[in-house]
Amino acid sequence: MAQKRCSVINSTLCCRNDTDRMPEPNKQAEQLKTVPGVKVLGSGSAKGRALEDAVKEALSELGMDTTVVRIVDFSRIISYGVMSTPALIIDGRIVSCGKVLKKDDVIAILRKIRG
Repeated sequence: MAQKRCSVINSTLCCRNDTDRMPEPNKQAEQLKTVPGVKVLGSGSAKGRALEDAVKEALSELGMDTTVVRIVDFSRIISYGVMSTPALIIDGRIVSCGKVLKKDDVIAILRKIRG
């Protein structure tokens, strides 16, 4: 039996053969990634909840009326290019991956991005 190889073919990952490629990304999902706002990506673990709490506290302290969207679906998380959670996305920019930020860290990031 032939051994399977992974390769990049036309910027599409293929793990079986040239005719069995992954589907193109959903255009609507791609557009949602650039929508302004704050997103916390993670599995719903204690670390993800801690990051979400820190973000909400920071937004409240700065007087920013912004909804925090929590994304726990791994296919959506991967579509952002995030491989380590929890992750924080502000206004379409990945600002943190794989660590729980403190409230003061989030405040500094928000001030830098949003002024």
